[in-house]
Amino acid sequence: MMKTILSLLVCLLSFLPHGFAADNPPGFQKLAIGDRAPDFKLPGIDDRNWSLSDFKDTKVLIVYFTSNHCPVCHAQDPRLLTLLNDLAGKSVAIVAINPNSGDGLRPDELGYSKYDDSFEHMKLYAKDEGFTFPYLYDGATQTVAKSYGCLATPHVFVFDQARKLQYQGWLDDSRFPDASTVIRHDARDAILALLEGKPVAVAETKPFGCSTKWREKIPDVMKDNENWEQAKVTLDDITSEGVAAMVKNDTSKYRLINVWSTSCAPCIVEFPALVRISRRMGLRDFELITLSTDLPDDRVRVSAFLDKQRAALPAKLKPSLEKEGRKSNNYLYTEPSMDSLMQALDPDWEGPQPHSVLIAPGGKIVFRHTGEIKEEDLLAKILDIMTTGY
Repeated sequence: MMKTILSLLVCLLSFLPHGFAADNPPGFQKLAIGDRAPDFKLPGIDDRNWSLSDFKDTKVLIVYFTSNHCPVCHAQDPRLLTLLNDLAGKSVAIVAINPNSGDGLRPDELGYSKYDDSFEHMKLYAKDEGFTFPYLYDGATQTVAKSYGCLATPHVFVFDQARKLQYQGWLDDSRFPDASTVIRHDARDAILALLEGKPVAVAETKPFGCSTKWREKIPDVMKDNENWEQAKVTLDDITSEGVAAMVKNDTSKYRLINVWSTSCAPCIVEFPALVRISRRMGLRDFELITLSTDLPDDRVRVSAFLDKQRAALPAKLKPSLEKEGRKSNNYLYTEPSMDSLMQALDPDWEGPQPHSVLIAPGGKIVFRHTGEIKEEDLLAKILDIMTTGY
């Protein structure tokens, strides 16, 4: 009986399309070297539709799958621009395609970017990066990503003049932003070989980066949202001595400590953005610590507000809190002296709230802000300090 089952499995596997993997969606195929470039018709950030025929006149065509959110793209996109600058005047065309469904991304997968993978954010990302080529959106149907076999962003496909695939894989072999870390330039080498009429020495490499965010992942994202809504929100008491210990920050995490109260209108307005940033940064070494200055007798009101705002702790941080002997990321200051709090947290704080400090590992305050701060400004500052790459 067991032999029969194994035989059936072998037969079934033999009918799977080339390059099929269990986590790839229906319709996914992997292009083989020598295959023709699949046609496409996709909207570009310049508000026009582009198709394969728009790139018919060049000797080489680069189809470059990238995305707004991925740290490997953030590292390699600038090197792509350097490559294109080096190729200026040569018979090379390039089209970039974002394969991702924004709905297929959990909030904590956006922790390396101030942008998501929506069409509108593609325009902003391309402007920031200085894209000089068409950037197209495939996230609505992902039919192009499936037909090319886009496994991750970035993923490079290089076609010859007959639009037959001659190279596919990584742009280069480094995931770091520093160009000096690159050892292999396989995509560049393939392009130069084709321009010189020579065979491509290395035709395939393994693309690495952020997996393509297929629409089939949307139920997983919905489940993640449900889990967040059901997560337990805690509140502990703290003294100035406890605050000073947290400021010391003998951890690998960046700590954003926000001082607030339920009687402070700007605090209430600002608070939801802090929670969104905390969740967004949930896979990184980052921790939001909220510090309420409400009276100890108002604990029930403070707790109810935190619960309503879903000021929960990202799952990744729970082991680190246990190691520190802590149980919460939300605190109620219990001492009467506000000066003691100021001296423990930030002696440069002049008193008004909300007041936020970003503390690097080792205890140095690398950013402070008094008063309400816009979400996009705070996120941009955090990413600037923690960087958008590995």
